[in-house]
Order: sequence, then structure tokens, then C-alpha cells
Amino acid sequence: MRVPVLLALACGAMTVAVAVDHVHSQSRPPAPPKRPPEVLQRLSMEAEKPGLADPFRGITANGQVEPGLFRIKSTGVSTAPVRAAAEAFLASLTAGQRARTLKTVEDPEWRKWMNQSFYVRDGVAFLDMSPAQREAAFGLLRAGLSARGLTQTRDIMRLNETLAELNDGNFDELGEWRYYLTVMGTPSATEPWGWQFDGHHAVINYFVLGDQVVMSPHFAGSEPVTATDGKYKGTTVLQDEQNQGLAFVNALSPEQRARAILRSGDKTQDLNLTEAWKDNVVLDYAGLPATALSASQREQLLTLVDLYVGAMDDGHARVKMAEVRAHLDRTWFAWIGKTDPGSVFYYRVHSPVILIEFDHQKPVGTRHLLDPAMPSVQHIHTVVRTPNGNDYGKDLLRQHYLTHPHPSTP
Repeated sequence: MRVPVLLALACGAMTVAVAVDHVHSQSRPPAPPKRPPEVLQRLSMEAEKPGLADPFRGITANGQVEPGLFRIKSTGVSTAPVRAAAEAFLASLTAGQRARTLKTVEDPEWRKWMNQSFYVRDGVAFLDMSPAQREAAFGLLRAGLSARGLTQTRDIMRLNETLAELNDGNFDELGEWRYYLTVMGTPSATEPWGWQFDGHHAVINYFVLGDQVVMSPHFAGSEPVTATDGKYKGTTVLQDEQNQGLAFVNALSPEQRARAILRSGDKTQDLNLTEAWKDNVVLDYAGLPATALSASQREQLLTLVDLYVGAMDDGHARVKMAEVRAHLDRTWFAWIGKTDPGSVFYYRVHSPVILIEFDHQKPVGTRHLLDPAMPSVQHIHTVVRTPNGNDYGKDLLRQHYLTHPHPSTP
């Protein structure tokens, strides 16, 4: 049976319609070859070993963690729903599945995440769950994320199915259900614990201590970002993050743009700096400081930040946004690339308490359909970090252990 899939692949301001035939591929270049399990394992180890070589310190502006930014305190926002959802998920698993998914809260599994599809992950895969287990897993995501965050995550999963379709049905490495859940620590009202959702283009690290939540690192991306045919025709992601970023830089005055744009002209490389295995990056503030913005521009910048922070449940997103506002005078916006409609670009928002990166990337899974040498608007990566040692809630965990017994140093 011939199953044609039409994907509109935008390249700059042009849109190219590419017909893909899953069975007869003579009409297009061949898809990237499928890789056997032993190759995926080798690639995973080659990435993981250097990535975990150094102990966690956290992302900093100058190599030194700025102290006193994060405090253990009550937020007034209950974490009971996510705790109950985690308990329900664990109760739905078999003994063997629980053994694979349960880790200690200090486990290095927190840092073992990766966007790439080849990475061999721990935990329980959605692919291996029964319908009831899968519903319990989505219950955990539903409790921890906002409606918008859940929709975005589900749509990224669906677009991973589209990518499998575009790669001659490579469901050994891609697909909607190749995502994994792990739970770190025992869900508790008072003790630290958390969970991790990990897969191609979607990674959520969710740390809980009392009624505090840290949801970072958080990776969201997709290739393609829009499916124009196939099982999930019409699904699209990350358009607001793209378009509102472009609108913000274009709302700046010429003088402001001159400071914000680190490099103009064609963007030809992948530029994200804080993806997997980059927990200790030293990245100085650069670009345009928020102190140089008008009141309305500052609100526009906060609205952009909220697109990312707002992926977490609404109550804890409000707590995080209050933290972002409190450090707005120390927030910087930087841009690389053109600012025309349809152009490819990179931007970041950086303060002592949040780091956001957005990047149009070169084709990988669609490199047989697009120019593999040039970034495309059909391949987007975003990442949210908590600088100064509090990714994975590590600084809160450190403070907790100063006054509570613990089995090991995180």
C-alpha cells in the first residue's frame, strides 16, 4: 500500500512541498538509515561519559555560583495533586516496571537526559505501558503541567510520529510513544522527590520539595514543527515562541536593536549552548539589558518569558514568574540572525534565576528533504534552565540536607 505524506517544509521565506512515499522512495532521496541497538548504545555511552565527567555545579555567568538566590519557603501552592498522581502512576506499574522507574532523589539519572532520538533511556516507556498505565502516566503530566504545557508535550510526541513516517517508518528509534518516565525519591509532602519525562525533543525535569517546584532543565523542540499530512496532519508547535520572539526584537528601537543583536545576517549554525550535558556552562550576560527597555517593552519581554514558564502548572508558574520579575533589572535579551519574517534565528533571555534559549536548527531527521547545511524553521529547539545551581532543584536539595539527615551528597 502506498501512503503519501506531504510535508510543507519552510526554508527561509520559501515553502517547499515534498511528497514522501513510505514504500516506494525512488521519488526522493533516501531517509537516514536505521541504526541497530548496539550502535544506539554506543552513541549513548559516548555522549553520557564526558557529559557526566564533572560533578554538578550549575550554569553560571562567571564560573561562580551566586549564593542566596533560592530559599526553602512556602509558596502557598499545593503539590498534593502531583504527589497523588505520582503515587497512582507507581501503583499502576508491575514490580519489574517500578524497579526500572524508581530512583533515589540523589540519583545521577536526573542529569541523564538527551534530546537526540538515539539515546538509550532508563525508566518505563509509554510504548511498554498498558492503556491504564499510560493514562496514569498522563495523569502525572496533567498534574505537573499547565493545559498549554500538556498540549505542547503531547503535540511534540505526535510530531515524533510524523518524523518516523518521514523516515520510511523508522519506529525503532522514533514515534509517538518512545518517551520514558522515571520517579526520583518517594512522593512526599515534606521530603524531596521528583520525576523526569525524557524522549526525543521533549524533556521535563520536575523537582518537588514541600510546596516548591523547580521545573528545569526543560527541553521542548520538534522536527518538523508542523505536519501537513499523515496521521497527525495539522499538528504544530512552538509557533508562539518563534513569532513572539521575532515580534519583540522588531519592537525595539534601532539603538536597542544594535545592542540586542550580537550578530546579524544569515544564521548558519546551531547555537543553543545549554542542552544536554551542559549543566556547568559558563555563559556571561550579553545583549540588551532590561533596564534599557520601556515599561511596555519590559512587559512584552515578561510575556515572552511566560510562554516558557507557563508550561508548568498555573500556580507554580505564577511563583516562578514572580521570581523572574524580581530579577528583571538583571535580565538580558540577546539575538543572532536576521529579523525578517520567515528568517531563521537564535535568541536567549538570561537572568540570575532563568535562562531561556530558542534556536532554529539544521535538519537532522529531515536532512534528506531539506538542505542539511542550513538551519530551518521546521526544526526548533528550546531549553529552559535555572542558573546558579538550582537546575533539578539541586540548590533547594542542598539546603534541605543541611538540616535533615541524608544518605549521600547530591
